[in-house]
Amino acid sequence: MTAMFTSLTAGLATVLAAPVGAMPARMPWYDGGFSPWFLLFPLFWILVIGLLIFAGRRAWRSNRNWAATQGGESVLRERYARGEIDENEYRQRLQVLREQDRGRPAR
Repeated sequence: MTAMFTSLTAGLATVLAAPVGAMPARMPWYDGGFSPWFLLFPLFWILVIGLLIFAGRRAWRSNRNWAATQGGESVLRERYARGEIDENEYRQRLQVLREQDRGRPAR
């Protein structure tokens, strides 16, 4: 462990002591061979972005399906609870919805 630390600090000192723009021929911590580790960083970000897109589309799709399955009365109750409509308008619209449901044949 001490030998590795000494090697790294010596290499760092060599890099820092070199004139601006000049790099030593060989970095002590890099042996010059091909290393596939640089592929992991873009792969990580591609996976993160892909998961965000997947989660967003799934949430949007499930929200759209949920909204489609809600009946008119539940939507009307939500609008009344949020204060978008007053009590009189709520009762009038609820009466209209229930009259339409009575006239509709059973499924």
